[in-house]
Amino acid sequence: MKPVLIVLALCAAVTDGIAQPEATAPDADRPVEATSLFGEPLLRPELSDAFREKQEALLAEARKELEANPEDELAWIWVGRRLAYLGRYQDAIVHYTQALERFPDSYKLRRHRGHRYMTIRQFDKAMKDLNEAVRLSNSEFDEFEPDGLPNVKGVPRSTTKSNIWYHLALCWSFTGSDDTASRIMYTGRKVAQERAHNDDMRCAMAYWLALWNLDDERSLKLVLEPISADMDVIENHDYHRLLLLFKGELTEADLLEDLDEGVATPTILYGVSQHRKLNGDDTGCRELLERIIEDGNWAAFGSIAAEADLARMD
Repeated sequence: MKPVLIVLALCAAVTDGIAQPEATAPDADRPVEATSLFGEPLLRPELSDAFREKQEALLAEARKELEANPEDELAWIWVGRRLAYLGRYQDAIVHYTQALERFPDSYKLRRHRGHRYMTIRQFDKAMKDLNEAVRLSNSEFDEFEPDGLPNVKGVPRSTTKSNIWYHLALCWSFTGSDDTASRIMYTGRKVAQERAHNDDMRCAMAYWLALWNLDDERSLKLVLEPISADMDVIENHDYHRLLLLFKGELTEADLLEDLDEGVATPTILYGVSQHRKLNGDDTGCRELLERIIEDGNWAAFGSIAAEADLARMD
């Protein structure tokens, strides 16, 4: 099976200033948000009632803030982010596009729209946005990026610039160029060290660099060398534990025994699949990749990576 990269037509009616995609799925509450690399429709994610209600309330607050301050770039960004947390990725993209008409030189808006183009598998548009974000942010002072879903300490760990480079690197990997992805991530790591010199960013970037250098023993060793069990990790625990797996300090059983629901599941499953690949267990690797797709948490980076890997295998 060959991957099918389909650019979705944005069929929408405008309501409250935000374009609403038509519900083309049998369940009108779960419209099609994207198309997989195999040409299959991907429905809006199901959310728990508690999470959805909280995010809808936060979206309503963000809309009020935007209405009161339409010249505030961050007010536009927060509406888009809140839409995305509700799985309304198409709405978020349309909203960011509207915002860019008002703020055409905004690297922050392009950073967020690029991320959501990645989510819906429109990698060419994502790269265009993220490359432009790199150019526009080049001479700007880097800032910590507020978290929409804060970690347990409520302390932001990533910056806008580091996120731009991070997402751009992932986008290159998803399209099959791990060498380019590695070069971009190494640049992003230097950018992160200027402001976000913390173990969460170190683990996030080192994790993907490890995966992209599985065939290069020397490079893999250099990536893993600074990783230790006593790192000060607040939010990227899964990446940290997976790195310890690659170092031989944890086992696959340690990672698989207590999988949480949500993003953690495809993250762990994908990392373990790559550990199996490193150890020559191609069958076991594929089994986990297929399990990720079957689980249906398609918006997670681990799911996108699994889909891209399976597409290349077939």
